[in-house]
Amino acid sequence: MKKIYPNAQKALEGILKDGITIMAGGFGLCGIPEHSILAIRDSKVKNLTFISNNCGVDDFGLGILLQTRQIKKMLSSYVGENKEFERQFLNKELELEFNPQGTLAERIRAGGAGIPAFYTKTGVGTVVTEGKETKVFDGETYVMERALKADISIVKAWKGDTKGNLLYRKTAQNFNPIMAMAGKITLAEVEELLPEGKYLDPDHIHTPGIFVQRIFKGTQFEKRIERRTVSA
Repeated sequence: MKKIYPNAQKALEGILKDGITIMAGGFGLCGIPEHSILAIRDSKVKNLTFISNNCGVDDFGLGILLQTRQIKKMLSSYVGENKEFERQFLNKELELEFNPQGTLAERIRAGGAGIPAFYTKTGVGTVVTEGKETKVFDGETYVMERALKADISIVKAWKGDTKGNLLYRKTAQNFNPIMAMAGKITLAEVEELLPEGKYLDPDHIHTPGIFVQRIFKGTQFEKRIERRTVSA
């Protein structure tokens, strides 16, 4: 099966359509699939549901898809850096399903592992449990959370090879590896793509190529810093 594509636009051909669910890896603005997000914007698909820890900032990351009104619903744990997100949500123009961060990560991991649901204490006694099944284990109440899957997962890795094996760098490991497992089709953009016949060291692989259907080498990653902090 062909896995190598020249760019994000070509890698997304034939799989993007209105109304689908997409997982987008990264944390804040670190390790986000910049090129894939831009290609989704340019495709003009709409009514998308995105599963992502956050929604970028107003003019970068997933925030640009809010500007073009292509996102219908977000499943996230944090959205505090995006004024357009706030405006659309308060005006009931955007659906939002908030998740505790650990719960969101485990829902995604469970989806990739074939586990349909799990029980957790996180959120018990709060609005998080509204409409959800609860159960008592060893005298403690737990809430059942359903696994998450996506039609497409878009992830960003440091290095990849022609088999689709991926290696992430530092904080970019947040959400990318588990999302790569939870998509029906996983599309990876990498900073370095090893040439044909050269493969990542098996001991260094974070995502095995069996989970990756499409891969391309990105160019000129912006890697913007969400909030620069310096010490005196």
